[in-house]
Amino acid sequence: MDIGLLLIGDELTRGKREDKHFPHMREVLAARGLEVAWVRIVGDDRARLTRHLRETFASGDLVFSFGGIGGTPDDLTRECAAASGRPLARHPEAVVILEERFGREAYPIRIRMAELPQGATLIPNPVNRVPGFSVGDHHFLPGFPDMAWPMAEWVLDTRYRHLFDPQPPVERRLRAEDTPESALVPLMETVLAAWPEVQVSSLPSTGRRGRIELGVRGPRAQAEAAFAAMQSGLDDLGVAWTVLS
Repeated sequence: MDIGLLLIGDELTRGKREDKHFPHMREVLAARGLEVAWVRIVGDDRARLTRHLRETFASGDLVFSFGGIGGTPDDLTRECAAASGRPLARHPEAVVILEERFGREAYPIRIRMAELPQGATLIPNPVNRVPGFSVGDHHFLPGFPDMAWPMAEWVLDTRYRHLFDPQPPVERRLRAEDTPESALVPLMETVLAAWPEVQVSSLPSTGRRGRIELGVRGPRAQAEAAFAAMQSGLDDLGVAWTVLS
């Protein structure tokens, strides 16, 4: 199951705010042996957001969606999630929470936040109690980091412990000097053929011609063996290298 992030809001696409969710979720997931497979940033456009949600629901991925679940006219996420196949209905538990939280002021506007796709379950909000919600493996959270981040961790620790990897992949990197990237392709292909469980990466330097950062990532034993073979192969080619990590 791949893990994706859906970051919603015109404030992101227009540059009014910088996204903070992606770097934070990378760390949260890495601590559990998981990683982000994809990220989408979508503005507050009903048709476009509905299209993206239909695609991600169909993917079977685990998705964390940030933003757009409030009660103002530009908060379209609940409506667009419903357009993906589940009509909106007032969630009884959410109604109780909002009435307890706001009293009479819950009506007529704030109560809209209890209108969720049918069958949704609630995600507790430790800051102001206004819940997020889950539809299958899609989890819809506020855009505010102080609320959304503990809510995302609650989802992971409550529903997805079976995905946690106690031995996550390791990555080893080195820097090769004074060699064209093309000259290293045969070596990379040899390493991949011998250790198909690993990933090999190549990143040329933009600041110095002929400086290439090579990486190996995968299960620890295979990654270490592949990295050693890469170092030996560079020695055979007469290429100077320095271990980075």
